[in-house]
Amino acid sequence: MKSMMKYLVVLCLFSFISEGFAMESETLSAKQTAIVPIASFTASGDVQKLKQALNEGLDAGLTINEIKEVLVQLYAYAGFPRCLNALGALTETLEARRNNGITDEAGREAGPFPPAGRTSLELGAETQTALVGAPVRGGLMDFAPAVDQFLKAHLFGDIFGRDNLDWQSREIATVSALASIPGVESQLRSHMNISMNIGITPGQLRKITATLGDKVDADIGHTARTVLDSILGTSNSDIADGVIFPRGPENAEYAQYFVGTSYLTMLTTTDVPIGNVTFEPGCRNNWHIHHKGGQILLVTGGRGWYQEEGKPAQELHAGDVVNIPAGVKHWHGAAEDSWFVHLAVSVPAEGASTEWCEPVSDAVYSTLK
Repeated sequence: MKSMMKYLVVLCLFSFISEGFAMESETLSAKQTAIVPIASFTASGDVQKLKQALNEGLDAGLTINEIKEVLVQLYAYAGFPRCLNALGALTETLEARRNNGITDEAGREAGPFPPAGRTSLELGAETQTALVGAPVRGGLMDFAPAVDQFLKAHLFGDIFGRDNLDWQSREIATVSALASIPGVESQLRSHMNISMNIGITPGQLRKITATLGDKVDADIGHTARTVLDSILGTSNSDIADGVIFPRGPENAEYAQYFVGTSYLTMLTTTDVPIGNVTFEPGCRNNWHIHHKGGQILLVTGGRGWYQEEGKPAQELHAGDVVNIPAGVKHWHGAAEDSWFVHLAVSVPAEGASTEWCEPVSDAVYSTLK
């Protein structure tokens, strides 16, 4: 009876932890995800890749006017020439789709602007304050008052004040564009903070950085992740020291099954074994199989990878949960430039065992960015 009570307590704790991580791991909708490469390729000026992203965005359900709104907004961040090139790419894409018999939804036009009795400056000052969370004063705004007025009246009034694209979609576009422009990390940081202020979660921002890395460019994704990590206080040194649970000693007992150095702290060894596993950058375990009983990974820090045999590798960040069924050959470990930490929860089963297989080759691992 006592053993059963302990088992139930562990399961309750696990359910609580899993629920919390699932909430943190909120994803983006298909339409929000489609905005990321559209904004990035607009900002970088890659028209051919932009056309592909526009097709994917329309297929994902973005309306013509929603896409136009994203492209028009980005002139404020990437300049008129690239905005106009992007709009030209959209017209060519739509024409090609019509010739192929595809009818895309036009979507809603923006309402009357500015609202009756309001000036662009008044509306923009109010919008900017709501986005940032406080009035923006001092510094460059005092040094160059004209810039302050243009930002408030034009960017936040005339553009952000249009009502046919929600603020979260506008910030997803802005973050994706700024991540693709070299040398503007401070503005990227500001807009990541704005994003969280209007309800975009850290988990969703991680999805933006992952999409940039997967669909646009690995270096752009890395830049965005680095800025986000600095905001969230999850530097590599913090992760190395232990995010939630202590790092523990070097994992010498299982070192033969790892490439690189890992560390292990067993949080419990009875009923439901739970280990806190820390991987140095580049460290990963061998391919292996859990027989009879599976495993659940709860990612608590850093960036890593999980891959099942015959399937693409899955990028992991804090808040992700991986359910590994019994009998599935797989591996997991850190990205080459990041520490990585997860809880490994062993699913109880009579006669459960682990079969260790060959290492993950450098040729396979080096393709993961």
